[in-house]
Amino acid sequence: MRIDIISAIPDLLDSPLNHSILKRAQQKELLEVHVHNLRDYGLGPHKQIDDYQYGGGAGMVMLVEPLDNCISDLKKERDYDEVIYLCPDGQLLTQPMANRLSLYKNLIMICGHYKGSDERIRENLITMEISIGEYVLSGGELAAAVLVDSIGRLIPGVLNDGSSALFDTFQDDMIAPPVYTRPEVYKDWKVPSVLLSGHDKKIEDWRNEQSEERSKKE
Repeated sequence: MRIDIISAIPDLLDSPLNHSILKRAQQKELLEVHVHNLRDYGLGPHKQIDDYQYGGGAGMVMLVEPLDNCISDLKKERDYDEVIYLCPDGQLLTQPMANRLSLYKNLIMICGHYKGSDERIRENLITMEISIGEYVLSGGELAAAVLVDSIGRLIPGVLNDGSSALFDTFQDDMIAPPVYTRPEVYKDWKVPSVLLSGHDKKIEDWRNEQSEERSKKE
């Protein structure tokens, strides 16, 4: 899979994309992530990417032309399954959505910034709008990092145990059951005895019961 991210502040993405699971995914050549500095497409000597909004009001607005030129250049090289805009009023990111996106080959992600983008970008260039929650961030970079992580870990071969992602919270709309590791007893806090029984069916039933209980509380 290849993901191209368009950002006004690409340095914000350095750390989340180059450590842990995402780093391993790229080292294994299972995932390519390319971050593009929108200012490379900025207008004039100052590489302008934003301007005041028509009609007045506070906040700068991302210009149409730099984004259009960047996306056009990317599309000259390959076809994209989705052009995604990260914004607070987009469709809420869910596990089923991440599952579906992980099956695609090429994605573009645009990090919103300032007051937002000229609406003509959303009307003509974007195929999908995604939000990671009903709150506002300073820009879409952190949201893009969340989206890449949620997708990348699902690509076959990325996780050491490929079945791990299948039992994550929100797969099958259920909350994952509690998990324990050594020591068996710590400060009189004990691991549930069923997990030490070696009885696979009883353990499976216990985990299902715990998952159902947790899901009811949400």
